[in-house]
Amino acid sequence: MTTSRPALRAALDDLLGSGFLSVQLRVNDEHGEWVAAAGARELGRPAGAVPDGHFRIGSSTKSFVATVVLLLVAEGRLGLDDPVAGRLPEFGLDPRITVRMLLQHTSGVFNHTGELLPDGTVVPGVPWRGAEWVANRFRTYPPEDLVRLSLSRPARFAPGTGWSYSNTNYVLARLVAERAAGRPFAAELRRLVLAPLGLTGTFAPGTDPELPAPHNRGYYRYEDGGREHTLDITRQNPSWVGAGGDLVSTTRDLHLYFSALLGGRLLPPELLAAMRTPEPTAGYGLGLFVQETAGGTVLHHHGATMGSAALMFGSADGTRTVTAGLTWVDDPDLTIAPAFQRAQQHFTDAVSCGRLGG
Repeated sequence: MTTSRPALRAALDDLLGSGFLSVQLRVNDEHGEWVAAAGARELGRPAGAVPDGHFRIGSSTKSFVATVVLLLVAEGRLGLDDPVAGRLPEFGLDPRITVRMLLQHTSGVFNHTGELLPDGTVVPGVPWRGAEWVANRFRTYPPEDLVRLSLSRPARFAPGTGWSYSNTNYVLARLVAERAAGRPFAAELRRLVLAPLGLTGTFAPGTDPELPAPHNRGYYRYEDGGREHTLDITRQNPSWVGAGGDLVSTTRDLHLYFSALLGGRLLPPELLAAMRTPEPTAGYGLGLFVQETAGGTVLHHHGATMGSAALMFGSADGTRTVTAGLTWVDDPDLTIAPAFQRAQQHFTDAVSCGRLGG
């Protein structure tokens, strides 16, 4: 482990100065591995942040789901261009929607966590803001109910004719994987990804609200009855987002996973190539973003959920990765979002150009 990386230490300090409560950062590159944490483990207490704790990884979950689906394709249990309606006939899905469209967000299916339409109209889905989310944070949302909620709303576009990020695509993709495998997704994730790579800190929690120790704590600030409250939300039932963002992991596991994936040690070459082929609108492949920069290709899929977030970057060959876990005091206005976006751009540039500090 390289001990002196001033550029990375400065990046940690910058993240804390932007409003994050804790930051865990892991960098693997030609200079070796660098692991550090900064900030506080708990709000208002002196204990420092743990450097390799568990955290909720939000939409980084989608990359794992896509990988499991592609590994099932490799085993011949389903095809990327199979109609989803044939796999899940109970929902009455548009027969034109394929497995590939789910993984690439080109199905047109309404997002069960809500949609922002082009004219600025917000069409709500399950509660995820303010006192309403707080009151429902231990509620169980069966994935079938999330799908039915989405299908009760008009499709965004005809399948295959547009791109729109939808958590429901991945709820459906996970259901397809379970139907094809004949086993729960958590078991297939363990068989196909976690066990082969030796990932010990990653799991699909289902409806379990607990976050295993060690971990840093996340919070939520909201108004109720004319008063402002700040609540510890480390414990929460993640079924409201489901396969769109419910996994728990560590920076170590995210590094091992992403370096193996991009380095060609998980998927057959033709399926890895399909995963890395982006649609033109947003540069989204199958479960990851593909970003071309002046310094080369950077692949990533970050994620954020209530009070917790993940950063997961890799170079094209997987030899250079940055993984991070973040906590903060969240709020209904998502005031941390600009800082999160700046952090993404900073590390995109650093990964692409190799400027991670030696």
